[in-house]
Amino acid sequence: MESKRLVGKVAVVTGASKGIGAGIAKQLAAEGAAVVVNYASSKEGAGQVVNEIAAHGGKAIAVQGDVAKTEDIERLFAEANKVFGRLDILVNNAGVYRFAPLEEVTEDEFHRQFNTNVLGIILATREAVKYFGNDGGSVVNIGSSVTSLTPPTSVVYAATKGAVSTITRVLAKELGPKKIRVNSINPGGVETEGFHTLGFAGSDFEKQMIAQTPLGRLGQPQDIAPVAAFLASSDSGWITGEIVHVAGGLG
Repeated sequence: MESKRLVGKVAVVTGASKGIGAGIAKQLAAEGAAVVVNYASSKEGAGQVVNEIAAHGGKAIAVQGDVAKTEDIERLFAEANKVFGRLDILVNNAGVYRFAPLEEVTEDEFHRQFNTNVLGIILATREAVKYFGNDGGSVVNIGSSVTSLTPPTSVVYAATKGAVSTITRVLAKELGPKKIRVNSINPGGVETEGFHTLGFAGSDFEKQMIAQTPLGRLGQPQDIAPVAAFLASSDSGWITGEIVHVAGGLG
């Protein structure tokens, strides 16, 4: 039996059409939250997540938007407020990554990753603060164990995720007086669509990661989602500014 500790709450989850974001959206809905499933381009994927939530008796809508664009972010939260009338939880999950050796790093790729992974978190959190009520809210950022592993070829991606950890700590202090908690989850290797798309499945990189993980396997979205739900709920009401490694001991 799912616990229902998020009944009456409203959550926005960015980048929730697949992978970790989809897993978190479904978990929050299963625990009673109404969920806004944000997506950048995968309308079909977002629709599937919404349909799955509805099939289990939950409430969700899909809203397109690029987290790195102020006007998209404003529309995302306005739509959430129009439909559900409040905001309690923001999960900053939208992220992009590409691994490349230093000599292949380009300005465009740097800006692509920093715009989504860093600017996106700042813009989304800034907008969410306008909608959180007097009881405050919970912001859950999705970082990465790449910040402690620091593998070669990850210079841009690891830099973005290092920034996520720093943003989490700064905003926990800055927003604490408004009763807004800000925490980050740093997953290890998680088997998602992106993991397969980028060719990590079956690679030496995958084998190395599993070998370095004390619990001996890759993570799954459902390993991350319950921790996000905990950080979103009042069960973690005295926790803010924390970076929680959810990585099977990796890192």
